[in-house]
Amino acid sequence: MRTILSFAVLLSTVAGADPAVVQSEATVPAPGAESSIPPRLSPPAAPAVHQESSPPRELGTAVPTEQTEPAARAHSKKATGAAEEPEAAQPPPSEQAPAPAEAAAPAEAKPAPDAPTVADVDTELRTTTPEQQRLVNGAPLYNPNVSVHIVQKKQFADEGRHEFALYPLALQVNGKFTNHVGSALNYTYHLQENFALQVTGQYNWYSNESHFNLELIDKVREQAQAASSLLLEWGAQAGVEVTPLYGKFAFYENHLAQFSLILSGGAGFGGTRHLIRPQVANEVDGETFNVPARFGNTGPKFLGSVGGGFRVQFGDSYAMRFEVKDLVYTARVDRVDGCNLADFEKMESARAGNESFENLGLSGGCQYKKFDGVDPKTKKNYREDIILGRDLVAEPSSDVLNNVSFYTGFSILF
Repeated sequence: MRTILSFAVLLSTVAGADPAVVQSEATVPAPGAESSIPPRLSPPAAPAVHQESSPPRELGTAVPTEQTEPAARAHSKKATGAAEEPEAAQPPPSEQAPAPAEAAAPAEAKPAPDAPTVADVDTELRTTTPEQQRLVNGAPLYNPNVSVHIVQKKQFADEGRHEFALYPLALQVNGKFTNHVGSALNYTYHLQENFALQVTGQYNWYSNESHFNLELIDKVREQAQAASSLLLEWGAQAGVEVTPLYGKFAFYENHLAQFSLILSGGAGFGGTRHLIRPQVANEVDGETFNVPARFGNTGPKFLGSVGGGFRVQFGDSYAMRFEVKDLVYTARVDRVDGCNLADFEKMESARAGNESFENLGLSGGCQYKKFDGVDPKTKKNYREDIILGRDLVAEPSSDVLNNVSFYTGFSILF
């Protein structure tokens, strides 16, 4: 009798369940004659409900959890329409089958407090203001504490352009026996981007022996050899200029200036002179006159130069130049004002006899008039300078002088 009742309870349980669930459940072996009422199988859990669309959320927020297991199970029972069993027939909670893993959606793991936040570029672009997106040196500054610099191409090409440069000040920096201060004018044609042809002219409006050499003359009646103290009066040369590298730098935050390292070299001729007599005081009939220094022309000499420096360009047409050049010129004093040693000896003999210099048979280039006559302002007799000129050419010497000068100026390009 007990076996028949157990079989009837099993049939009623199976009849009330969902056919699909019955097929998916594992087969339970039939109970024996002495077995008790079998435990009721737990109803299947409803499949996980997927959200159609999640509302937009800020970066770093967690995904809300899905529907809990009890709610899903109640929904499954309501959908299948199964009859509720008596409370006495329900198995204990420990015997109920665990819900499948798919019953609830796993919650998204919350990031650690110290984990770095990944920036959303699209969101940041939508939230930044136009001022923050302004390009500064080619890069948008979303963060004012970050400045990005990029390499830009050379803005202005030099190939095929003309350039005139004026150097108002050319100052000698290695004056041991000589001092020079002058000005220079330079024309440059940029044949290529890094190679140019140039012509340079220079005039030294101040050229004199150094204070050290003048002090020797005044105190001990000695001076440096004529070749070592030869003065450069003017120079003209042609040469080349190369630009091995260039770059740019920023000033006033948003302005760029372009600079170039330049190397130059040239050759030509220069006019030279030498000091014959320094400034002296001439006393005539109880009256004192200041006689300026007397220089003698020593003729043109070969002139060469090597140099280097920087050209800083502002905009398309203007630039500043800072260069150092070494002017190299040969120095041999064998003539003063065109007169050689033989000419000075003839003039000295005529001076002693108070004779005229016109019929002495001097060389064609000798400017004897510079050694004849009396200055009406200072009452200085120029014939007294003949012996000084003869001493300069009596012992001719040769040397190669280096005039290292610093040039600063500006140029115009077109």
